[in-house]
Amino acid sequence: MDVRSRNYLLMNRQALEKDIKTSYIMDRMISDEVLTLQEEERNTQKERAAMLINIILTKDNNSYRSFYNALLHEGYSDLAALLQDGIPAVSSGNRKSSMDGMTSYVKTVLCEGGVPQRPVVFVTRPELVDAIKQKLCCLGSDPGWVTVYGMAGCGKTVLTAEALRDHHLLEGYFPGGVHWVSVGKQDKAGLLIKLQNLCSRLEHDSTLSQRPPLNIEEAKDRLRLLMLRKYHRSLLILDDIWDSWVLKAFDNQCQVLITSRDRSVTDAVAGNKYEVHVESGLAHEKGLEILSLFVNMKISELPEQANCLVRECKGSPLVISLIGALLRDFPSRWEYYLKQLQNKQFKRIRKSSSYDYEALDEAMSISVEQLNDNYKDYYKDLSVLPKDVKVPTKVLCILWDMETEEVEDILQEFVNKSLLFCDRNGKSFHYYLHDLQLDFLTEKNRNQLQELHKNIVNQYKKYYKLNTPVPSQEDCMYWYNFLAYHMAGANMQKELRDLMFSLDWIKAKTELVGPAHLIHEYVEYSSILDQKGSTVRENFQEFLSLNGHLLGRQPFPDIIQLGLCQPETSEVYQQAKLHAQRETGTFYLEWINKTSLKNLYRLVVRPHRDAVYHGCFSKDRQRIASCGADKTLQVFKAESGERLLEISAHDDEILCCAFSADGEFVATCSADKKVKIWNSRTGQCKCVYEEHSEQVNCCQFNNRSGPYLLATCSNDTFIKIWDLNKKYCRNTMMGHENSVNHCRFSPDDEYVASCSTDGTVKLWGVRSANELKSIEIKDFFRNADEQPDDVDVLVKCCSWSRNGDMILVVAKNKLLLWNIKSLSKVAYCRGHMSWVHCVTFSPDGSLFLTSSDDQTIRIWETKKVCKSSDAVLKSELDVVFHNDEVMILAIYNQKHLQLINGNTDSVVTQTAAQESPISCCCLSEDLKFAAFGQESGTIKVLHPKLILKRRTPFLSWEAYKTSVQHCQFTSDYQTLISSAHDSVIQVWNWQLDECVFLRGHKEAVKDFRLLENSKLLSWSFDGTVKVWNITTGNTEKDFACHGGTVLSCAVSPDGSKFSSTSADKTAKIWDMLTGALVHFCSPVTVDEGEPTHGGWVTDLSFSPDSKMLVSSGGYLKWWNVNTGESLQTFYTNGTNLKSIHVSPNFKVYVTVDNLGILYVLQKM
Repeated sequence: MDVRSRNYLLMNRQALEKDIKTSYIMDRMISDEVLTLQEEERNTQKERAAMLINIILTKDNNSYRSFYNALLHEGYSDLAALLQDGIPAVSSGNRKSSMDGMTSYVKTVLCEGGVPQRPVVFVTRPELVDAIKQKLCCLGSDPGWVTVYGMAGCGKTVLTAEALRDHHLLEGYFPGGVHWVSVGKQDKAGLLIKLQNLCSRLEHDSTLSQRPPLNIEEAKDRLRLLMLRKYHRSLLILDDIWDSWVLKAFDNQCQVLITSRDRSVTDAVAGNKYEVHVESGLAHEKGLEILSLFVNMKISELPEQANCLVRECKGSPLVISLIGALLRDFPSRWEYYLKQLQNKQFKRIRKSSSYDYEALDEAMSISVEQLNDNYKDYYKDLSVLPKDVKVPTKVLCILWDMETEEVEDILQEFVNKSLLFCDRNGKSFHYYLHDLQLDFLTEKNRNQLQELHKNIVNQYKKYYKLNTPVPSQEDCMYWYNFLAYHMAGANMQKELRDLMFSLDWIKAKTELVGPAHLIHEYVEYSSILDQKGSTVRENFQEFLSLNGHLLGRQPFPDIIQLGLCQPETSEVYQQAKLHAQRETGTFYLEWINKTSLKNLYRLVVRPHRDAVYHGCFSKDRQRIASCGADKTLQVFKAESGERLLEISAHDDEILCCAFSADGEFVATCSADKKVKIWNSRTGQCKCVYEEHSEQVNCCQFNNRSGPYLLATCSNDTFIKIWDLNKKYCRNTMMGHENSVNHCRFSPDDEYVASCSTDGTVKLWGVRSANELKSIEIKDFFRNADEQPDDVDVLVKCCSWSRNGDMILVVAKNKLLLWNIKSLSKVAYCRGHMSWVHCVTFSPDGSLFLTSSDDQTIRIWETKKVCKSSDAVLKSELDVVFHNDEVMILAIYNQKHLQLINGNTDSVVTQTAAQESPISCCCLSEDLKFAAFGQESGTIKVLHPKLILKRRTPFLSWEAYKTSVQHCQFTSDYQTLISSAHDSVIQVWNWQLDECVFLRGHKEAVKDFRLLENSKLLSWSFDGTVKVWNITTGNTEKDFACHGGTVLSCAVSPDGSKFSSTSADKTAKIWDMLTGALVHFCSPVTVDEGEPTHGGWVTDLSFSPDSKMLVSSGGYLKWWNVNTGESLQTFYTNGTNLKSIHVSPNFKVYVTVDNLGILYVLQKM
């Protein structure tokens, strides 16, 4: 070591010895290979710091650099600063920083990417390592896949990690870094956790801390954007892939290396593909080399039993390492261990696969037997760890009730014996077993597994008592992901129910990982959770499915308030009510007329065991066919959900199904590239088509009976038309630039519509196969509330309405109904927790069904969903709070007025139909008079009690040439104030038939509100707010409030302040006398594209004490006026709330959404 470096160490020795915790530092230096394991094992914890300095003083410059880097990495930046000036210079010819040829650049890249360190003893296999490097270079800058395949335990992971320890490869080919994911055998929920962890790792330094993706499709999309924008030219490594469907989540036009036991696993994905085969065993010489390194002898000095031992180990690096570790501790036992391996004492009850486990089982069995009794028990505890999960040290500290250092000492013993692996890349250590080791342990301890699971749950309860882990704790994610797994494994029914049916747990877990994993657990553990005759699990599962789209928001919604909106018979509602009553000081709302609301959907069914990709009606509307990720086709009754047929139809996920026009056949298409035709009643297969070269995304029959035509489309960018009678492809349509997701015949069978990942919807002639029209769909989705990223999320599918006027379009978890001629949006529905895969109208257009990742199919009534439908209330209404009664005057069916009792939700009375549609209405405080404005510009006054007897109103006034927007009575009911689509307000004394005109706004008046003493507050599209004297018609005050349209205003009860909101999505509070800005109430933060109000703020109202404010927009929100903080949010079923009516005591709130659903809410 340089003299200068030595001096810096000696000079700062005291400070270093006093503060550093050596275990992490030494582990880093061992992985840098400047310290040996033997050097680490000396002395107690307290003596280690002094000893470490002594060891470093005897070493070279590399040790100094390694020590300095370890201090930095472990958070000792102040101590590292003391040594900074003593860092020895690197000579220009030596970029290498340690004896294995790795540069510090490589170390940093591999550490940040989570690449596993070398095993305790490592021998290189240069031909294979070079082959992997060569294939990685072949990728160039094009997207593609390198598959390293071979049998379990043959060293694929170690070889792949070794190939990445190359400066030239990383710098030249993958400057964006490498990202390692240990995948293993996963179900959908497990894969989602892996994707969420990867996304959060890749986003760790981004300015916006995004919520975790809620489902696999969203995660795939997030990952695509990250790889495209932030990690361009980086390599993704997926270790231990079992199933081809898993790869689809990573099929994002990026560069991927996978390790797998299955060579054909990449058949399901597109792109260039390269392979490296790893032979099932090490060459004999390499096996001997590993043994020689463990026992510290030359190969030529090894005893003769060494050759037999390597042969018995069948060349498995894992088995040879286990035996090598035993021989290091007992160098004289060569003959003994050979005999043990040959005897094959350990017998498996069942084999979990076809691999030869015998050598591994024997080696594991011998290694475990050599442990002392305490250590045997500790190792047995690892039998219940989940597969392919790296477990933080803290989890094992809780399990064994020990300090971190004690636990790490025990686990290091297992690592040294090759019984366990350690990942040192993060802030703390994570430990994991090889799949084959975990198989051995579960087999060996199968009769004690329940008890072991029980122990881990009890230790968790003892440690956390009644609390839940918080995100800053390193073990937090482990418990949220696997506590239910351990409870189920222990068969702890009561504990599992208490956990899964607790709103506190649901809130904590969904806030971290979204609701998908919880829904999966409800399905997975249903046999333990369900009690006879109880619907509690279904209540919770339905609650999460319906509110999933809200539970992914930032800020996180109040789960108690969401629970209070459930039906009163639901266990979720009962719990939420108890919570709300206990929590004093928090603001909660009871939806008092919710019982009258029939759900928007008629039926919710769960026919599949996995995501439902498609569903369709038969022509007679009696049957529904569905298909999905579980590879089955199901046919069931549309009325009841009763199953009629179940077929295991394809070898891979089924992406679409379709009934023929006469209901005789069902077509299916799949990721296995095949299209099949089935008899819909017997389930017999009629024919199979195999012309597409990639997965087939959609199949659709023509609409008329006659010759059967089938349209299919695929990732190969083609649309094909098949003639069933002739059993061949009639036409192929070419024109899309990317995968075609969906195709549909028009109602008259003249055209086919197709939509693609390239962002277009195209129209084709069926006979000619020519492209007739192309529409850029993403342009329709660009609006103020969408992030630019979201525009990349392209259309999944489309469906024509019966008359061909409307088309239903799906993107993400949104359904949008478009009018084809005017290209205007008709309706917008929510309800699915997860992304929607399919939407289909019934043949008569009265129903449509949607299917989703949340495993549900929902059947909706078109009438209830379309806001243009007749049978709904319009958004304009007036409310009078009269003697504890809530009376609501509403426009029904556009031409009637209804008087509704909000307490009982009953219609008191209804007018006859008017000749022109009604656009606004108002009610006098004493309920004696009502008035309404019409689209024709006429205003009429009538007596509600006489509505039924006298069909003609009292008075009619031809006030405007355009539609009347607002009307309101003065307190003496003699005068009616109104505004339309112009800049003038009319004050009409209808008793005397006199009118005053208020002129002064430069653009159309948005709305107005009456003040005391004949004053009126009005606001306009010109950005100003004015105060008028309605007797004289003069302006008394003029406020320039906003740059854009003023959308709504409210005056505090004492008249001292008023608030204004604007199209610029801000809300402000002003002093009425001086016009000064008092508070910027809502600096609307946009996170995930969600404005604080879910859109424009349309109405506001103050509480009597002026301390609270309620606002309406995309939903309802209550605010603290003094601090500007949000107190509560109420999410309605629809959106676009135009007004909020509040009782004088600020305890009852009335609004109506764009679906025509009326909400009467009462403060609890």
